[in-house]
Amino acid sequence: MKFIRGLSACLLTLLTVQAEDSSEGDHYAKFRAVATKASGSIKLDDTSYAKLTSTPRNHTSAILLTALDPRFGCNLCNDFQPEWDMLVKSWMRGDPEGDSRVVFGTLDFLDGKQTFQSLGLQTAPVLIMYHPTAGPHAKVDPSPSRFDFSNGPQRAEGIHAWISRHLPSESPKPPIQRPINWMRFATFTTIVLGLITLGTVAWPYVWPIISNRNLWAAVSLIAILLFTSGHMFNHIRSTPYVSGDGKGGIIYFTPGFQNQLGLESQIVAAIYAVLAFATICLALKVPRMTDPKTQQIAVLIWGAVMFGMYSFLLKIFKTKNSSYPFWLPPFF
Repeated sequence: MKFIRGLSACLLTLLTVQAEDSSEGDHYAKFRAVATKASGSIKLDDTSYAKLTSTPRNHTSAILLTALDPRFGCNLCNDFQPEWDMLVKSWMRGDPEGDSRVVFGTLDFLDGKQTFQSLGLQTAPVLIMYHPTAGPHAKVDPSPSRFDFSNGPQRAEGIHAWISRHLPSESPKPPIQRPINWMRFATFTTIVLGLITLGTVAWPYVWPIISNRNLWAAVSLIAILLFTSGHMFNHIRSTPYVSGDGKGGIIYFTPGFQNQLGLESQIVAAIYAVLAFATICLALKVPRMTDPKTQQIAVLIWGAVMFGMYSFLLKIFKTKNSSYPFWLPPFF
């Protein structure tokens, strides 16, 4: 008699366990069917949220708590919603058999005020992930994982990586499949074709300009004068434009090679420009003059200009370095 009672108790326990497993399996299958029918995230309310997160559960529930109604002014919620929908749809397409055992849900504040209050949520959106409490992938700590959007809008790839980290290593993790942005593609193609057309039409007019030797010589000369005059030194050191002498006057040149003024660089650049222009005239323009007397006068004038400007340049250099021994008149 005792044997029969013991056998009956064992059979009753076995049937109870099987019934619970079947209930859990049907529980997941039910929500999986709803998600498949919706082709994405399940729209939840307080009741369905409680059912989806109830224990025991042998699946993972990833639920986005959001507030999409314009009255709440949640721009972050509306900005992230397309990324969430794309993530869920990509996951559903990549895991048609549901081998990952992940159910995605979305609970709006208007449909789940009691849930928001019970969780103590003051902001949205919030992503909560409930882990399995039964089955081979059950976790010892059943506490849900929570993702707060404290760093602003998130892309689907970032949320996908976060969800994947909380799943078993052998669980399928379908990648994100972003749809082709045909408008961006059409815009890019139009711009490229427009640039090609513009280049083809304008090339006969642009090429003579960009291949002009005088233009490149002028650009090169300006760059040389700009950088040899100390422009980068002023830019890096943030030097003042002018400085006072302590007596109400202005100092144009500061002594020492580690000190420089903005106006000082401009004066030096102007001296270099005059010297360069005088050299070019003596080398190119003067030899082409046909009148010997005019040519002689031009040589004297440009030679005097070079001599005077170089004398002034040595004077400035002597100001920077007082031990420099050389000089030229008229600047001593």
